[in-house]
Amino acid sequence: MHQADYAAVLFDLDGTYADTAADMGAALNQLLARHGRPPLPPALIRPHVSHGARGLLKLGFDLTPEDPAFAALRAEYLALYAADICCHTRPFDGMEALIQRLLDQGLAWGIVTNKPGWLTEPLLAAMDPRPTPACVVSGDTAARPKPHPDPLLHACALLGLDPARCWYVGDDARDILAGRAAGMATLAAGWGYLGTESHPREWGADGLAEHPLAVLDWLAGDRPPTAPPSRPPRAA
Repeated sequence: MHQADYAAVLFDLDGTYADTAADMGAALNQLLARHGRPPLPPALIRPHVSHGARGLLKLGFDLTPEDPAFAALRAEYLALYAADICCHTRPFDGMEALIQRLLDQGLAWGIVTNKPGWLTEPLLAAMDPRPTPACVVSGDTAARPKPHPDPLLHACALLGLDPARCWYVGDDARDILAGRAAGMATLAAGWGYLGTESHPREWGADGLAEHPLAVLDWLAGDRPPTAPPSRPPRAA
């Protein structure tokens, strides 16, 4: 498909559009202090931010959602995060320039995140992105979050677009799974929260962009694909 056939680029939020690591990490360290544990260095926290509260509680407390203490600790963490949700959060360098270039080319942009709406909405309100996204889909907007395709299909419905006319950009394997299942072209965000155990070239994305502005090269067809063009079946 040529660039003229694409109509929108959709972005994951944490680790793709916005660098939220400092604020999410600060909330984790507040929680650790409350429970008599030492703080963790930002460099250790950063790779886990894309996994949200689940990943951070695993890092800080070695808890999984199956643990009896998980739900209460998650609620405590999210309350701390919500209280100071946008002290240091900013769009990644180059992101605002990328979005302006997309708009100049007549493409829409939007956010599709697994962050719940009660956090997504105040965060974006505080960030006040200009121009505003054409759509915002949170983790609780559709019936199922990523890696299911439901949020991306919902975004396409809001935009009135066929998924085949959209790209989805994200920094986690579930972003690529969701995008491919929805029938979109996908890019792995190489500038995101990729830890040592992340291997984005193995996610099956159509490409890997090392910087936000590199997304433009993929839209223009200037880069060879790094994954087969075939699409997997839709997620069940």
